[in-house]
Amino acid sequence: MTRPSAPLITETDLMLVERTVAGDQKAFELLVLKYQSRIQRLIGRMVRDVDLVEDIAQETFIRAYRALAQFRGEAQFYTWLYRIAVNTAKKALVDLRRDPLVSESALRGGTDEEDETSALENELTSSETPETVLAAKEIAACVNAAMEALPAELRQAVTLREIEGLSYEEIAELMNCPIGTVRSRIFRAREAISAKVKPMLENQSGKRW
Repeated sequence: MTRPSAPLITETDLMLVERTVAGDQKAFELLVLKYQSRIQRLIGRMVRDVDLVEDIAQETFIRAYRALAQFRGEAQFYTWLYRIAVNTAKKALVDLRRDPLVSESALRGGTDEEDETSALENELTSSETPETVLAAKEIAACVNAAMEALPAELRQAVTLREIEGLSYEEIAELMNCPIGTVRSRIFRAREAISAKVKPMLENQSGKRW
């Protein structure tokens, strides 16, 4: 006697894609629910106008739905979806004649306090006193400034690795470059950020709280 099929929650992305292509609208709704927040965060790091984030995210899923029959499972679904989101955001910015390179500090002002971008500051302020809070904010501002100063390809690579948590292979697929190039970009980005932050950390370590 065969056992009943597993619940929908256990289905892989590829299964949901196949069901969507076969005409199951609810399967695509599950994919949207799964990735909507991550896609909006990604777009939010590219677009200055927070009011546009939801519209661009919606356009991303519309484009993904139309192209779903072309998805063959050769890459992770969310890597494929991220590429569509990045291209959709870039197109929207070109149409609006806006600069797609947004400073991390500007983005921090328009994102949720519990977003991953605030993880460093939250960690640094675990023992909160007025002095440690100030120091953590200064260090976080230094990190943001260092990120902003990076060339676009370095900033995108290190953001996808450190904030989005993608693997080197996934970043290579998303940025359409060899994995060795990804490793080089992330290494160079980390070195540049470290060079800016290290003197401040050394100054702070010499103080007694």
